[in-house]
Parts: sequence; C-alpha cells; structure tokens
Amino acid sequence: MKVAVILPAAGLGTRMGKGAAEKAGTSRKQFMLLDGSPILMHTVRKFAASERVGVIVIAVRGEDTVWVREMLAQEFESGRVRVVEGGNSRQESVENALRSLGPEFPLVAVHDAVRPFIDLATIHQVFDEAAETGAAIVAVPAVDTIKQVTRGTNHVRIRATLPREKLVMAQTPQVFRYDLLVRAFEAARQDGFIGTDESSMVERLDVEVSVVPGSDRNIKITKSTDMELAHLFLREETRGARP
Repeated sequence: MKVAVILPAAGLGTRMGKGAAEKAGTSRKQFMLLDGSPILMHTVRKFAASERVGVIVIAVRGEDTVWVREMLAQEFESGRVRVVEGGNSRQESVENALRSLGPEFPLVAVHDAVRPFIDLATIHQVFDEAAETGAAIVAVPAVDTIKQVTRGTNHVRIRATLPREKLVMAQTPQVFRYDLLVRAFEAARQDGFIGTDESSMVERLDVEVSVVPGSDRNIKITKSTDMELAHLFLREETRGARP
C-alpha cells in the first residue's frame, strides 16, 4: 500500500528570532540551511528514502512554488515529489495538498516540514498502525508536570494539575485513511473549526486515534535554539552515529 505524504511548508516563521533569521538569510524556518540544504530538503529526503511512499506533496506560498519546484527537480523525480500552493494557515495548506490527491492513495500522512530528524523505523511503524486502525499519530510521553491555567489581564493562575501519565505530546507524522481525512477537513470547514493538528479534526468525528511512540530527536524547529540542536543531530547522522 503506497502512502501519500503532505508537507505543509507555507509558514512565515514568526517564532524564529530575528538574529537567527538574519544569520540564515530568511525568517522562514523551512528554508533555513542545515549543512548547505534547506531544512525542507532534509525532511523530504527522509520520506523519499521509503519505498512505501508513493508521492510527497509540498504546500508552499504562491511566490515560492517555481523556485521550490526547481530545487526539488535537481534531486527528486517530479512525479514523486509535487509542489502545490498553500494557504494562509497550516490547515488551509494541508487541505489544498489533500485536494491534489485522490483515493489511489488509501493512506495520507501529514508531517511538519521542519521535523527533519524523523527516522525511517518510526515512519513505517505509524504507517502500519494507520493501515490497521485507520488513524495513528506519533507522540512522546509528557515528562514535565502540566498545569491547567486561566489567564487574566495581569495574571496567570493555576486551576489544576493534569495527570501526567495520561498525557502525551503530539508529533508528526500523523497518518489517516484518505476518506477519513477528507471527511474531517470537510466537517472542520463547515463548523469553522481550526485545529492545531490533523488529529484534533479527526477526533471530532468520534474516531479513535492510535499513538505510536516517537522520539525526543524528532524536534520541530521553531526557534533559534532549535537550530543549534539541529546542527548537532545532523552532525551525528552524518557521522553514522544514528541508524
């Protein structure tokens, strides 16, 4: 069973610090360079290495479509890696990419373009789980104590301490049956619901979503300190320290 992978990469990188952005030459983290290649390219390579991936669809801003296509064409087959125009939000970008697909791909995986350290074993594990259950995500256990708070004008106050053993921190890939994901996006659009991830939209359909163990190395690069860690992880991968 071939899997379609969607990489939303139309973000503006508002959380990346000014210093890091100036050093990288761009504020958009997906295009910042790691060892001479944009973070996006490192992420694409991870999924392109899997024979189970049939197509990779990258959603970028309209003004980026031409040069991103040209960059990808230097390394990947055009039929296997596609570029579509994204939207003003992650949700719009993923939905635009989803519209470019059809039921020829029974499973669709969505992965953050700025998580370049996902490993092949985890990719295949979440594929297998979704193939069996219809919906699966990668997540790691919460290790810190989590507090529920209320926010006032001049204060933040604790209202509850949540049971850590029942909490996980969601990562990506998040993988779903094609028809289920289409239905989730349609319902979200009709209801005006904005989800922070695809799982939150699928959960609204009263569908159980399975969890596959992730890794602390599967970081989402969103701020300047993440770039420092990313350079370290990449050096380890290059030296063969990681499988």
